[in-house]
Amino acid sequence: MIEVGDLTVTFGTGARAVRAVRGISFTVAEGESFGLVGESGSGKSTVLRAMAGLNRDWGGRMTVAGQPLGKTRARAFYRSLQMVFQDPFGSLHPRHTINDILGEPLKIHVIGDSETRILNALDEVGLGPEYRFRFPHQLSGGQRQRIAIARALIINPPIMLLDEPTSALDVSVQAEILNLLRRLRNEHRLTYILVSHDLSVVAHMCDRLAIMNAGRVVEQLSVERLRAHEPDHPYTKQLLRASLGYDRAAAENLEWFD
Repeated sequence: MIEVGDLTVTFGTGARAVRAVRGISFTVAEGESFGLVGESGSGKSTVLRAMAGLNRDWGGRMTVAGQPLGKTRARAFYRSLQMVFQDPFGSLHPRHTINDILGEPLKIHVIGDSETRILNALDEVGLGPEYRFRFPHQLSGGQRQRIAIARALIINPPIMLLDEPTSALDVSVQAEILNLLRRLRNEHRLTYILVSHDLSVVAHMCDRLAIMNAGRVVEQLSVERLRAHEPDHPYTKQLLRASLGYDRAAAENLEWFD
């Protein structure tokens, strides 16, 4: 479903150029959930933004469902791929009602029967029709993220890009959103790329993952190997140790990779 080959993303020029993504490659099968994991600044979200067409300054090659992606995308491309952002408040227009927010993709892609589709979208993410004419500030963080997921889902894309969809939420709400995303993937046979720095989230959501550090993919492995604590690369092993909680000895022996 997705192929990324030798993808590079550079910000700035000359001596101030920053190579945020340095020649990474991976594939994602149809219906698979694939994780991109790494510390802040490793380039994970930059990969998603390039795939979604939000960043045009990239090199390499990307294909979706066998179709090569260019720097600019036709409207039809966005019927096949949608993105859910990290901050559910920042990604929703504060002066638009939920009805307006969910109706906008339908207008852009000229999809009719908006009332039925909006009500169905709300129901699929566990919200009733009473939320339809509320504003984002009248919703909790978890409810706002449900609306962001409904907005991405309402045009029935086969692919969803998830940029740390629970990291801005309370711990008590995170599991609800992750379980919702798992259910939607199964019901709609969706293909996911999930960005996270949390290995437990990736182990819960994904089939395979790629570990990123300083813009590079240092290792790809299955979730089974991750759960068995069987990574090969020292950076992955370090991430795994860090995910188990603070350890003084591990912190004192921390290695820097670049």
